[in-house]
Amino acid sequence: MAKLGDICFQITDGSHNPPAGIENSKHLMLRSKNINDDEITTTAPRFLTDEQFDIENKRTNVLSGDLLMTIVGTVGRVAVVPEMLAGICLQRSVAVIKPNPTIINNRYLMYQLQSMRKFLESEARGVAQKGIYLKQVGDLSVITPPLDEQYRVVDTLDHISGLIHIYQQQLTKLDELIKARFVEMFGDPISNPFGFKVKTLQKMIDDGTIMYHLDGNHGSDYPRNEEFVECGVPYISANCIVHNDVNLKLAKHLTEERASKLRKGIAQNGDVLFAHNATVGPVAILYTDDEKVILGTSLTAYRCDKERMVPDYLKAYMQSEGFVCQYTKDMKQTTRNQVPITAQRKFLFVIPPLSLQNQFAAFAAEVDKSKLFAELFAQNACILAENRSK
Repeated sequence: MAKLGDICFQITDGSHNPPAGIENSKHLMLRSKNINDDEITTTAPRFLTDEQFDIENKRTNVLSGDLLMTIVGTVGRVAVVPEMLAGICLQRSVAVIKPNPTIINNRYLMYQLQSMRKFLESEARGVAQKGIYLKQVGDLSVITPPLDEQYRVVDTLDHISGLIHIYQQQLTKLDELIKARFVEMFGDPISNPFGFKVKTLQKMIDDGTIMYHLDGNHGSDYPRNEEFVECGVPYISANCIVHNDVNLKLAKHLTEERASKLRKGIAQNGDVLFAHNATVGPVAILYTDDEKVILGTSLTAYRCDKERMVPDYLKAYMQSEGFVCQYTKDMKQTTRNQVPITAQRKFLFVIPPLSLQNQFAAFAAEVDKSKLFAELFAQNACILAENRSK
């Protein structure tokens, strides 16, 4: 066991005062949104002049094999820099970690740091945007077995990651199938070619089509980190929506006594959840045996009168261009990376006959079965890979 700072040549972060940049150049400056687990994207970079690059590169000098870790916002995503991205510059939301290869393999370290995400999230501090300090990163305790054992672990985890990637591709294709069926049955929601009824969310709330519409903005009652426990009432945020489903394994928990003090943002089985803050857009249906699930500030619950609105249809509509265009336009007008419930209630919803909604829900249920089979395949493949490595 060693401190991360003791087995690295350098741990630093990106620019605290990034330059304005220019329209285009060969020098890229990336931020935390570009860093995913074992993946670095170059979407919407900031382009630097040669002079700006020379200044910024002195700070980080990013080389192939270095690790990048997000330390502001969504902390704990880690990736290894590939050769083609050596020389990129970074904003302060990303840390650059240069491990000593005679002590620790960079991919072994990547996997180990990824496994610490929950701990890092619990240690993050801040009001507007939480983050962790470089000293906290350097003080992380890291297991350093012999290098040959590290290589064996990396081979196994790389194999498992490949299987997970195949599984994710299958899920994406199945989601696209649902979207295609939606358009086939209901047409383009923007043009509404079949002339279905259109109502604002507020009107649907007024007439009872939507029976409950509240977010998890708990104000002064917002739970503190020390109030979360190992087991209890689930407390979920936008990061619990994974591949259009709610993953309750990612939930935090509150005691029943603490949860009973919260009066809003109380979701139930069958509610449609919309991520409206920070990570805007993910939609999922909550399936749970729990009597209630507490929502964090980033989620809004929609509870349908199932005799008027089918949750599967509502979920698909909220994933369609007809809905996405509305909240995207609202965010551009306000410069906020959020869609508050007051804005949501002005949005338009296309409402087909219930019989068509139920037909669509039956199709979605069949696709969900295929998703389950794909997930079981991935789990079994991972178990086989783990057994093979022993």
